[in-house]
Amino acid sequence: MPQIYAVGNQKGGSGKTTTAVNLAAYAALAGRKVLVVDLDPQANCTTHLGVDRELFELTSYDLLVDDAVSLADVLTPSCIDGLMAVPSDEDLGGAEVEMVGEIGRELRLRQALASADDFDLIIIDCPPSLGLLTVNALTAAEALIVPVECEFFALEGVAVLTRNVEIIQERLNPDLKIAAIVPTKFDRRKNLCRDALDYMREFFGKQVTKTVVRTNVSLAEAPTQGEPIALYSPSSHGGEDYRSLAREIFKVRLK
Repeated sequence: MPQIYAVGNQKGGSGKTTTAVNLAAYAALAGRKVLVVDLDPQANCTTHLGVDRELFELTSYDLLVDDAVSLADVLTPSCIDGLMAVPSDEDLGGAEVEMVGEIGRELRLRQALASADDFDLIIIDCPPSLGLLTVNALTAAEALIVPVECEFFALEGVAVLTRNVEIIQERLNPDLKIAAIVPTKFDRRKNLCRDALDYMREFFGKQVTKTVVRTNVSLAEAPTQGEPIALYSPSSHGGEDYRSLAREIFKVRLK
């Protein structure tokens, strides 16, 4: 069975999609068979992976709301060999409303991923909210990766997310754990960033990764080219940091 990770933070701008895409890319380059599920109606993950929107008709929306659609129906190649995607589009925004009256609505994604035996690793990119889509992701996953921007207001959001994880553990998924809290957008020149990182390590301890993702222009440019940083600029700070992060979290072997 594949390892299933959700990447989530209800606070926008945390580097959530950047983290999901680039961890997936490096895992695939290390030889893992990887699936990325875009569960965000903004579909930034789909674009970042270089998925051509003209090549797919079915999306994560169909996977969640249509019992006749299977995982195999929605799989779409990405720009990296060994990395497949379940794409998203704006229709996904209506899924929460359509599922709200359904029995077992929190389990839809878990059930859909039950047939994903061909993959070693599944990464779910959550929307920046704590709604039904995120609940589906956390119910399907065994572990959560939380990217956190190095500033104090972002830390408050982690406390809220942690409480919601505890609720999911109690009611839907007792196996769920927080695998890693990833400091992102770190600028060592700023006292605020250094102080926030120190506080993060003091408060969350070993859950905070040793790898810190630095602010890097290449990370901002890569999505516009439809490429992960591993293809766009692997020697940049962003490339180095996400390569290191993939080694740390997934224990993959990368040069």
